[in-house]
Amino acid sequence: MVHHTMPTSTTSASRASSRISSMRRVARWTMAWAIVGTLAGCGGVPQWPDPPGAPNASPVPQPPLQPPLQPPPLAQPAPPASPAPAVPVTASRSRWTPVPWTELVGFDQDPLHEAWNAWLRSCERPPVPLAALCPEVRRLAIGTPEEQRAWMRERLQPWRIEPHSGPAEGLLTAYYEPLFEARRQAGPGFEVPLHALPEGHGRQRPWYSRQEIDTLPQARALLRGREIAWLADPVDALMLQIQGSGRLLVTEADGSRRLVRLAYAGSNDHPYRSVGGWLLQQGAVRDASWPGIKAWVRANPQRVQEMLWSNPRTVFFREEPLSEFDAGFGPRGAQGVALTPGRSIAVDKESVPYGTPVWLASPGPQVALNRLVMAQDTGSAIVGAVRADWFVGWGAQAGEVAGRLKQPLRLWALWPRGLQPPGSIDQASR
Repeated sequence: MVHHTMPTSTTSASRASSRISSMRRVARWTMAWAIVGTLAGCGGVPQWPDPPGAPNASPVPQPPLQPPLQPPPLAQPAPPASPAPAVPVTASRSRWTPVPWTELVGFDQDPLHEAWNAWLRSCERPPVPLAALCPEVRRLAIGTPEEQRAWMRERLQPWRIEPHSGPAEGLLTAYYEPLFEARRQAGPGFEVPLHALPEGHGRQRPWYSRQEIDTLPQARALLRGREIAWLADPVDALMLQIQGSGRLLVTEADGSRRLVRLAYAGSNDHPYRSVGGWLLQQGAVRDASWPGIKAWVRANPQRVQEMLWSNPRTVFFREEPLSEFDAGFGPRGAQGVALTPGRSIAVDKESVPYGTPVWLASPGPQVALNRLVMAQDTGSAIVGAVRADWFVGWGAQAGEVAGRLKQPLRLWALWPRGLQPPGSIDQASR
């Protein structure tokens, strides 16, 4: 997504009793590590890889073992579910049709505890129609998969998401957080700056283009002193800007090293142009994936600047610290909550409200997926009723998955029973 992380304010998790809060902390630690292991097994996505050239970077420390907890009793059973309406509901960019749970192939096999951590995150800023479910979601965080599945079947109605016209099948892509070696000060081999918002940003729209930033003295003067860090490769900087966030292993002026996150702070308001599309138009490549683009760059170093300038859009960042707990999650998405590797997706907000639990099905060819995910982000390239970008984590192997994943997609929204899905998706997201 431009990608993907849009600027949002930091929010606190919803309050519960002290007992529940303690259980949530245990459950979050446990599920965060379960998610990491599962992604590594099913998608080959590492969650703490060494960046290029990093000498023996340490892994995230495991949380201490906790005694087993018994889930507290749930609240009184919900009233009998109202029958699903028999007609589709039309939103601005999609049509929702009620369907039976049997249409969700693989639902009984999905390890729901992995998705529950993403659901807990959504409950930090839930949309109004879904907020009433959050106390039960929190209680079920330490429930069994069977209890979670039974609760979902009782409380939620699946709705197949389709476009108003045309094929019902859409497109699934993936995104990630790049992880690069960086320097706090410019020096030999590290001469590509990453900038914070320039002074007076917003008074001139659009701001200077990428080429103008590189060539006009007045643009460069406005960015002087706004350098957050310096990279070795301008293509890596472009990758960070396209993804919208990333992680840097920064060497400070005193030689110490620390891991930080760069989050999206704003852009120059120019349209995004795909460098892969530009290379295809030039007849320079047949493979416009990121691995294909990097292969072309290695073979054509004299044309790299021309390729970079084909995309006039540039992105500015803000630096955020990474605690041990935060390091197990991605950046904050457009919903304002941290993304969960393998269980968060970016959607078209005119089709699916933020915070909606979604059943995602994609047959491959890269990765076969049938799983519960949460709609927690968006991006300028994510447009259409059946369109999703799957957050796969961070680092080089995650980048390989994200760089190549492009495959068919079907989506089902899981909406509270007895509530009509919104005709205006924007209203549901508030």
